[in-house]
Amino acid sequence: MADRNKRLDSNVPGNFYVDATCINCDTCRQLAPLSFEEIGDYSAVSRQPDSEPQIHQAYQALLACPVGSIGTEHGDKSQMRTAMASFPFRLENGVSYCGFNSEKSFGANSFFIEHPEGNWLIDSPRYIKHLVESFERRGGVARIFLTHKDDVADADKYAAHFGAERIIHRADADAAPAAEHVVDGEETVPVGSEFQIIPVPGHTAGSMALLYREEFLFTGDHLWWNSHTKSLECPTRLIWKKWTLIDSIRKLLDYRFEWVLAGHGDRIHLPQSEMHAALRDLIRRRSPTTVSA
Repeated sequence: MADRNKRLDSNVPGNFYVDATCINCDTCRQLAPLSFEEIGDYSAVSRQPDSEPQIHQAYQALLACPVGSIGTEHGDKSQMRTAMASFPFRLENGVSYCGFNSEKSFGANSFFIEHPEGNWLIDSPRYIKHLVESFERRGGVARIFLTHKDDVADADKYAAHFGAERIIHRADADAAPAAEHVVDGEETVPVGSEFQIIPVPGHTAGSMALLYREEFLFTGDHLWWNSHTKSLECPTRLIWKKWTLIDSIRKLLDYRFEWVLAGHGDRIHLPQSEMHAALRDLIRRRSPTTVSA
């Protein structure tokens, strides 16, 4: 719970604030970009929400914050309940963002896919009653896909509750030693007719992406959208092998997808041709290798 005595001076005056426990994970900036900005080493309220949609987004950010560093001077229980009920919120075609990001994964996003052959959880949010009950109402969780070792969080608890199969790459398997499905090597692994597991080593040796219906690409910390530069980005630090990372990004040009859903950084929906153009632009910026059109 946020402490008003630790309210950062960088917040504008008003009801919502961020306190000094902020870890600058960017969760609030994704959910309520009109209200929160990165100021110095922290997020802060740069503009108080002044409409119902903005207030709703600010309460969503408050709930999703992995360390509880967002608070209000005068809370609204009704608004809080409405924001709580919005999670997991649907994006498109049975894909939802979970909310309730976990400090154990430095505030990484997690996602939920409703599928007739069994639902998927991509990386792990905090293990909380609200999400457990929401997943139960939607048919439970059959598989938990772990993009890499940093974002495992409470996956074991969800797996135990739902009897779910955990999927991780062998190179990162020390983070989930009891995982039921361990992926080896760098070859793409099809799961059923609509899922493809794509190893993308670089950020970590065992980083993987999940492609669903040739539409949604779940990328963990491998790839994300930068809303300020309007471009795809990849890690520039905390990298296992830089050139392996670039090769893994280049590999994605072989696949069709319209969404990038990242662990950190913004999500983006673009036409497939524009997504490939953004990928080629990223490769040009990160590598001297020329990429053909």
